[in-house]
Amino acid sequence: MRSKEELDRSNARIFKLMSIYLNLAPDYVDKEMMDAMTEGVRTRETLEYSYASLVAAACGLDPYDNPADKAFFRNYFLPMMHLLDSKPYCEDEYYRNIKLPEGKCGNWTFEKRVCRAYEGFVFDDPIITDDGRVIPQIGFFEEDYPYPAVLEGGREWMTLMPNETNTTKPALDAARGRVLTFGLGLGYFAYMASIKDEVTSVTVVERSKDAIALFKEHILPQFPDPKKVTVVCSDAFEFAENEMARGEYDMVFTDLWHDPSDGVELYLKMKEYENKLPNAQFVYWIEKTLKLYM
Repeated sequence: MRSKEELDRSNARIFKLMSIYLNLAPDYVDKEMMDAMTEGVRTRETLEYSYASLVAAACGLDPYDNPADKAFFRNYFLPMMHLLDSKPYCEDEYYRNIKLPEGKCGNWTFEKRVCRAYEGFVFDDPIITDDGRVIPQIGFFEEDYPYPAVLEGGREWMTLMPNETNTTKPALDAARGRVLTFGLGLGYFAYMASIKDEVTSVTVVERSKDAIALFKEHILPQFPDPKKVTVVCSDAFEFAENEMARGEYDMVFTDLWHDPSDGVELYLKMKEYENKLPNAQFVYWIEKTLKLYM
């Protein structure tokens, strides 16, 4: 059995490797490389194994002749890489029904992007194994996947990639009655919550006037029942302090951060306001991931 120190080093190593890979060369693997690796045997198992092998090699590992690398590859790379079916994501109600124009409003910009075939991406929260391994979840498609994105000042704020869909699902499953959400983005949560029969209203708190203008002009009119949605221009924490308790909300969803680097502090700060609404259910975007950094 490995010591906690060894596990911590291995967990930190895989996150460092994936951070470097996904930031510098997520499209390193291509069809030609995969075809050469699989040699015509295109089962899910061979595709995922081949993909993991190619990414491991790109990260400087030798999982064939180096025993330590072989163990690391088996323990982390194999359970980390997943071939995803794009069909469920393309059939998502928001993806199918909301048409986003390319355009700019103040500091915010709509863009249409494409995730290339075999390009790697994080698609869900990490998994934690019984023996303490923390394993990122990396996905890839066999075909190009177009998706919308919204940027603030040139920085990506939200995209409709599988990670957004998957990590928002716990909040959507919990949405009922009067729903309050902090953070607007592309309005994905607001749309998906508003089409649930169990949801009677959705109040969105967003501090950016430009983001609200983009949403009201291009997205909200496409909602089946736009009157079900109210957008409030306010700082999230000021609203939580002064207004939240008056709303008698049944569920509160907070999505104010880009990733754990800016999320932990905001997450802990928002949790301090839960006592203002003791009967509501509070859900936080990527909470499982945030807790790993605490």
